[in-house]
Amino acid sequence: MRAQILNLLKDLQEEYGFSCLYISHDLSTVKHMSDRVAVMYLGKLAESAPVKDLFNDPRHPYTKALMSAIPIPGQRREDRIVLKGNVPTPINPPSGCRFHPRCPEYKPECAKDEPPFIEVEREHFVACHFK
Repeated sequence: MRAQILNLLKDLQEEYGFSCLYISHDLSTVKHMSDRVAVMYLGKLAESAPVKDLFNDPRHPYTKALMSAIPIPGQRREDRIVLKGNVPTPINPPSGCRFHPRCPEYKPECAKDEPPFIEVEREHFVACHFK
C-alpha cells in the first residue's frame, strides 16, 4: 500500500510539475522520491545535494553514518558506522557543531565553532569544518 501511494505521488508530481517536501527517516524511499536531499541533525542542516550525489558521495560524517545503516538484502554491511554516545537534547544542543559529541572525525575546533554551510561541489553543501 505504501509503495502504491509513493508511486502515485511520484506520478502526479511528474504529470503536474509540482514540488513536494518529503520528510522521512526511510532513506530508501527518500532516494526513490527525491531529486534533492537535505540531511538534518538536531535541527541544523548537515548536508544538502542532488539525490545521486548525496547517495554516491556523502560528505558529512552524520550522512556517512546514515548511509552505512541502509540494509543491503542478503548481505552484511562491513562498512557500518556505529555512532557512539547518545543523541543530545535539542533543548540544550552542544556548542559548535551539534554532531561533534558523536562524530568519528571530531577535532577540538568542532566543539568551539559552528561550521558554515558551504558549497563543496556544484549544488553540494556541507556543514563541516573539514570538508
